[in-house]
Amino acid sequence: MTPKVIYEDLGLIDFKEAWNYQTLLFDATIAIKMANRRDENNKRTTSNYLLFCEHPHVFTLGKSGKETHLLLNENSLKARGATYYKINRGGDITYHGPGQLVAYPILDLDHFFTDIHKYLRLLEEAVIVTLAEYDITAERVEGLTGVWVDGTKPTARKICAMGVKCSRWVTMHGIALNVKTDLSYFKNIVPCGINNKAVTSIQHELGKEIDMNEVKQKLKINLSKVFNYEIV
Repeated sequence: MTPKVIYEDLGLIDFKEAWNYQTLLFDATIAIKMANRRDENNKRTTSNYLLFCEHPHVFTLGKSGKETHLLLNENSLKARGATYYKINRGGDITYHGPGQLVAYPILDLDHFFTDIHKYLRLLEEAVIVTLAEYDITAERVEGLTGVWVDGTKPTARKICAMGVKCSRWVTMHGIALNVKTDLSYFKNIVPCGINNKAVTSIQHELGKEIDMNEVKQKLKINLSKVFNYEIV
């Protein structure tokens, strides 16, 4: 049976508010799975979600990240109109802000496949396919997560960051695709702990205004195709 995924566009939303909402859905899904294991006669079906949003300026540090990769102090953060959170995803530090499309899949991978590496590669694939629709050739870089332009060249530029959490095969957090992001904010961090590669966006690569809603529609469809699910 084809899995179903509930899609929600949260618009521009405070990072902490979105994180709390993710956690609510994530914890509820895990609670259902644990209850099902305790009582095999009372099976409840878990739901899957895909949340799209943008955030006001914020820097987030993953569990394996270094605080020194944030190059701002508290006063400088305020001057930049940004906030900062240590969070429970994998990866190092990244930036979220207006013009960046953030996708948070809260999926029960028992409905799909129980392979976290395959999950990460399919997230990347959906982004790569989406960028190809804008005539941007993007790729993976061996040993690094995310999606890159000119990934194997000295001019390599990261266009999409990734960081996820998975427990009992339920996922949260996800991907951040730079659509028309203010790239100057990345100068305030060591992006993803990598100090020798640049960051880019769709708009920067193409040199023209990009419609965020169009990108949302393309990525939403491509995620459903690579994961083979139905959007509801």
